[in-house]
Amino acid sequence: MTDKNRVLIFDTTLRDGEQSPGATMSHAEKLEIAAMLDEMGVDIIEAGFPIASEGDFAAVSDIARQAQNSVICGLARAQIPDIDRCWEAVKHARQPRIHTFIGTSPLHRAIPNLDMDQMAERIEQTVTHARNLCDNVQWSPMDATRTEHDYLCRVVEIAIRCGATTINIPDTVGYTAPRESAALIRMLLERVPGADQIIFSTHCHNDLGMATANSLAAVEAGARQIECTINGLGERAGNTALEEVVMAMRVRHDIMPFDTGLDTTKIMGLSRRVAQVSGFPVQFNKAVVGKNAFLHESGIHQDGVLKNVETFEIMRPADIGLNEANIAMGKHSGRAALRAKLRDLGYEVGDNQLKDVFVRFKALADRKKEVFDDDLIALMQDSAANTGEDHLQVKHLRVVCGSDGQSADLTMTVDGEEKTVHATGDGPVDACFNAVKQIFPHDARLQLYQVHAVTEGTDAQATVSVRMEEDGRIVNGQAADTDTILASVKAYVGALNHLIVRRAQMGKDGDAKQISMYSH
Repeated sequence: MTDKNRVLIFDTTLRDGEQSPGATMSHAEKLEIAAMLDEMGVDIIEAGFPIASEGDFAAVSDIARQAQNSVICGLARAQIPDIDRCWEAVKHARQPRIHTFIGTSPLHRAIPNLDMDQMAERIEQTVTHARNLCDNVQWSPMDATRTEHDYLCRVVEIAIRCGATTINIPDTVGYTAPRESAALIRMLLERVPGADQIIFSTHCHNDLGMATANSLAAVEAGARQIECTINGLGERAGNTALEEVVMAMRVRHDIMPFDTGLDTTKIMGLSRRVAQVSGFPVQFNKAVVGKNAFLHESGIHQDGVLKNVETFEIMRPADIGLNEANIAMGKHSGRAALRAKLRDLGYEVGDNQLKDVFVRFKALADRKKEVFDDDLIALMQDSAANTGEDHLQVKHLRVVCGSDGQSADLTMTVDGEEKTVHATGDGPVDACFNAVKQIFPHDARLQLYQVHAVTEGTDAQATVSVRMEEDGRIVNGQAADTDTILASVKAYVGALNHLIVRRAQMGKDGDAKQISMYSH
């Protein structure tokens, strides 16, 4: 591979990904995901939006301090206070980067009421200021794909002249198509002075389902950085998925001779961990990392795979760190076997975490005849969602249901203080949720309650997902248990714990999901 074929991976799971409604991550979870990305070999980690809140600033600062290999980047609007705050957060990194942006399309210019010349002047001022602070500056014309080409060339030239080393071309609303994405990069490379001296990046949203295709088309046209997220997490329909672009280049190396240098065996572990901490489960038919990505039900497909796996699989499960064998474990399995199985499934657990998970595993094995891979994945999700550090914890639940009525006796701890209540409701789940609300009064509104079985059989674990909203803040909770009602309560309480975290993270200026992209 020559340097010109090296494609940089810019992961924005912790910034754009966390801006998904409900995708709330704690400070510790952000640091954990950043460490996994750093170990995987991601070139640039966009760790957050430092001006958005004190919580975001602290996360970016700590990630900058802990990173060993990756460039650590923070986002800033085209405003001097934003850029200064961003630099304060990222300056601790071995390799810091400031990423500043402004919306350049006619629609976005109208919001701050800037004409073309005024906006060009602001770009010159803010990019220059950023470069005076940091040698590594990225600039983005938000909604670039709907910006007039002549004006786009003009502002990109200004940003390059003022010291930007990376120019990102965002398809902010997922509007473009692959042919247009490629043509736009070629046009900028041909028309803008100095374009051959910097790196062009692409940031694509998936509103029309073409984010990955648009990103790869831009790379074929000359872009050498792809902005993406784990599982395609992001606002609205999400972003380009890291796992899709990386594996697409690996599988189709014949027509896309590009290299990312990532350790692809870390993909599945990252995918599952991000799904856990964000509360966004991966859809079964999701490319590369979905549950069905390597399953075959058609007799013709099964026969072909048994004879030669390449007949119906273009990549191997091991390529992304997925164990090919779905071997059941039981109550006689020991800690070493559990650790090895979890490692095969993409989970690296420390001794303390293994001790906790092993207790849960034994309890599950006593209730189920066989514990399969999907059971263990659900167990890990439940373990991550309900920890001893949570403000709210479920201690005991007794539910009475039937034709004579439904009631719940619930014991919980609230910041270490134990409380017990009795509540009734229209059904056992409603009774339990009413009990939780008695113990922890709140105004959050339940938006989603969803149950699905992890495996087959009457002893299957149920995974419950809950989504709640309070004053525009959306949070998710997820839990698993062979007792569906208990899983429901733990998921509900998990969402409330995320809500408490969101409240704590809120600064005087709001947070990354609420802060305006423009000054007023």
